[in-house]
Amino acid sequence: MPETDLALLIAAARRSGDIAKQYFQQNPDVTDKPDGAGPVTAGDLAVNAMLEGFLQAARPDYGWLSEETEDNPARLDTTHQFIIDPIDGTRAFIEGSKDWAHSLAIAQNGAPVAAAVYLPMRDLMFAAAKGAGATLNGKPIVATTAPMDGATLLGTKPNFDGKFWKDGVLPPVKRAFRSSLAYRLCLVAQGRFDGMITLRPSWEWDIAAGALIVEEANAAITDQDGAALNFNNRHPQVPGVLAAGSGLHRDLLARLEPQQLNP
Repeated sequence: MPETDLALLIAAARRSGDIAKQYFQQNPDVTDKPDGAGPVTAGDLAVNAMLEGFLQAARPDYGWLSEETEDNPARLDTTHQFIIDPIDGTRAFIEGSKDWAHSLAIAQNGAPVAAAVYLPMRDLMFAAAKGAGATLNGKPIVATTAPMDGATLLGTKPNFDGKFWKDGVLPPVKRAFRSSLAYRLCLVAQGRFDGMITLRPSWEWDIAAGALIVEEANAAITDQDGAALNFNNRHPQVPGVLAAGSGLHRDLLARLEPQQLNP
């Protein structure tokens, strides 16, 4: 059994990839979740079942929060929690795109301390431990320090509606998109993109692992109002996310209209 929390998550992420590959592009069963929560495939559920068994056997005193497991409020009384998205980017998985990921984090008292985000079809393993830096396939990664003018931000089109920006003026940036929120955060950590933004409430399991990886790559990450992200909340959502190098993050935050209704 892996000794450190990070080694445990990396091992679990690789196991997840082995399972998910068996369902990818094989027309897995797809079910729509209630209340418009999106699709779930047999692959999501198989990965989740493995992770729940493997990780909880290794750390039985850790709480459990996963997109594909009914929430148990007992996690609120634990010091450490697993925060898991078995497949982040399920729609991409269904469509045959390679831009889906396994997003695995361990939080301590609401703050991520170990994280792994793995894209098995691209063999990209992003990882971080608190205070130890961020890596991609074992090599250190660092976010950019690009200025706002000409920076490239990952985000969906609604985030760039003028109503969310002061005086209706959009920042002078380029927009790009990837399906997985966890992957978007890792691409910022890697320095391939300068920042990412989502002004919608985001589930903790989509954000927790990538948040630590971004921080350990020397970038800033907050909610849309500039407040620090806290995890293992009773309602496991954060109110939007903004991640970028510290200067770009500051400048973008200054241009956002505060406390807007989410798109």
